[in-house]
Amino acid sequence: MLEAIHIPFRYHAGGHALSGVFHRPICHVIEAQASVNLPSIGGFAQARVEDFHAHHFVSFKSAHTHASGSKQDDDIVTINATSVVEGLNILGVVTADRVVSRVTSEYDRRKVGNINGNNKEGHIIAWGSEFHNFRIAGHLVTIKLRHNLLSENKTFRDLQAKLEPEKGPGKEEDIYGEVVLCSLVQDIDLGDLQGVERIGRNVLKIKHFGTISFAEVLATAGDRTLTMMRVHLGSPDGGLLVVAESCSNGRPWPPPP
Repeated sequence: MLEAIHIPFRYHAGGHALSGVFHRPICHVIEAQASVNLPSIGGFAQARVEDFHAHHFVSFKSAHTHASGSKQDDDIVTINATSVVEGLNILGVVTADRVVSRVTSEYDRRKVGNINGNNKEGHIIAWGSEFHNFRIAGHLVTIKLRHNLLSENKTFRDLQAKLEPEKGPGKEEDIYGEVVLCSLVQDIDLGDLQGVERIGRNVLKIKHFGTISFAEVLATAGDRTLTMMRVHLGSPDGGLLVVAESCSNGRPWPPPP
């Protein structure tokens, strides 16, 4: 029988720039573009894609994703995952100069216990995530994010308690046992744009296009996944897209015998 080998810290981070599937008017699968997965031992991973086109459905000028993980010093481990899409165009209706999903985590053994024998969480935030020059049908749409939601609620239990009053049917914030689904969106300014309905905090329904959910966070203990755009396309085109997604966690694992 093999003797158990203790791993001081198990790194985890990754992301991708764009993926999707279309089922109308033709069937077309978009493989995950600029996809990376950080090795469990840490280090660095990166991927880049230039001038991407998928029929008339979606295109971008460039996209890149990188992930890294290392010990900052004897006490602190840092992990980052960043995915960036530049020159995004979806069906000629939705465009953006730049969409960024950036998730970083810091595990400090001085705050959560001995790094060689503690499974408590690090602090995960999303500073740097943004929408730049996001437009619908040529109209500027300003999406303001509440980055303090993650920066001020350092653990899963903190986030769960913060969002408990906001959960319920028809709301974008919800709690499913040990999983929280929420959004970083603070506000969306549509200006004088017509034909667009705002649903809740972070969802827009666009006539003859579909719906977009912005800056969704799927959270579990010690893990956050940030999806900057989840697009459900309706008539005349049908499909599902994900734009700029990143995730991060990391913890000592397994504990020493």
